[in-house]
Order: sequence, then structure tokens, then C-alpha cells
Amino acid sequence: MKDIISGLDKVFESRVRLGIMSILMVNDSYDFNSLKAALGVTDGNLASHLRALEENMLIRVSKKFIGKKPNTSYAATENGEKLFRDHLRALEEIIRSK
Repeated sequence: MKDIISGLDKVFESRVRLGIMSILMVNDSYDFNSLKAALGVTDGNLASHLRALEENMLIRVSKKFIGKKPNTSYAATENGEKLFRDHLRALEEIIRSK
């Protein structure tokens, strides 16, 4: 019997990481404060999840200044998009299985 959860990627087990990737899949980029507000998480919680996604090369980080204020934004990498789509496909297979 096929292991129905074998296609799931462990890096996306967290609901925060699922949320981050879901937002980045439909936006070219998203800044830290907007992600924090959309997900309703603390700075530290968001930062740790973003770091994990960055370390796995699933997102890229862009730092710049807007006026005199620093702004950090994030975008999904090509690999991140592929792995997230594969993860979603695996979820769909689980839902469809009997």
C-alpha cells in the first residue's frame, strides 16, 4: 500500500510556513510587516519561520530603504514554488483518496 503522506514536505508542516508560502505564491513579493499583519504572528515567530524557508532556499530576501526606513521583502524562489505546488498536490491526493 502506498504511503499517502510520502509526498508531503516536512518544511511546510507549520501553519505559519503554509501561510507565508500561500501569500508569496500569489504575490511577486511581500514585506515583513505585511506578512506579520496578514498572519497575525509576532516578529520573532515570523522571523524564525522566514529563516527556515530561506535556509531551505524556498524564499529570497530583499532588503532596501524606503526613505530612511529599512524594508525587508520576501519572494518565493522557483524551487520554492515547485516544492510548494508538489506539497499542495500531495494534499489533494490525500483528500481524494478513499
